Amino acid sequence: MFLSIKNIPNVSWSSRKPLNLKPKFSTFFFLCFGLTLFGLGEGLLIVSFAGASPWSVLAQGISLNVNLSIGIITILISIAVLIFWIPLNQKPGIGTILNAIIIGLMIDICIKYVPTPENYIYQILLATVAVLIVGFGGGIYLVANLGAGPRDGLMVGLQKKTNLPIAAVRGSLEITVMSIGWYLGGTVGVGTLLFAFGIGPAVALGLFIVGKSFN
Repeated sequence: MFLSIKNIPNVSWSSRKPLNLKPKFSTFFFLCFGLTLFGLGEGLLIVSFAGASPWSVLAQGISLNVNLSIGIITILISIAVLIFWIPLNQKPGIGTILNAIIIGLMIDICIKYVPTPENYIYQILLATVAVLIVGFGGGIYLVANLGAGPRDGLMVGLQKKTNLPIAAVRGSLEITVMSIGWYLGGTVGVGTLLFAFGIGPAVALGLFIVGKSFN
């Protein structure tokens, strides 16, 4: 079962090490493709108007209690998460940098070109599809092994330390972050709950599909 998967699969186009400045074309392609899907999913979640992601709820909650914008808080949270990488022995790579760039671009494209559904049921459906796309995109780019984004690197590092299934680790992270953000005053919607409880299984499913497809 994909819910029990504990390791990032190693396939023919996976990089041998995260810090690889000259990866194979196929490795770089799948990294960018996965990040594009990841960003598309994040953008669709925002466009759905069904609720922000748990980390955005955390940033909103903190911003309500300190005199800083949500954008600045988001950057500070990313820096704090990267600091946690040190005891977890996680290593950055070009994927860590491209994570922010590609995902940011895809979010902007979605906001500009994808309309928000007028029907609430369609908004929920769009949010559900968004979570699945984020999970599948995450599975592809993590298998490339060229460095994870801050949150995904934290997930991988914690999984290695605890030896728990990836779905459980990611789910616990998102639910904890969402709960703290909500307690601090952040707004939680149905989309937030879908992301918090669904992203762990979605990422695990993405990793499972990629691992089976290329082995």
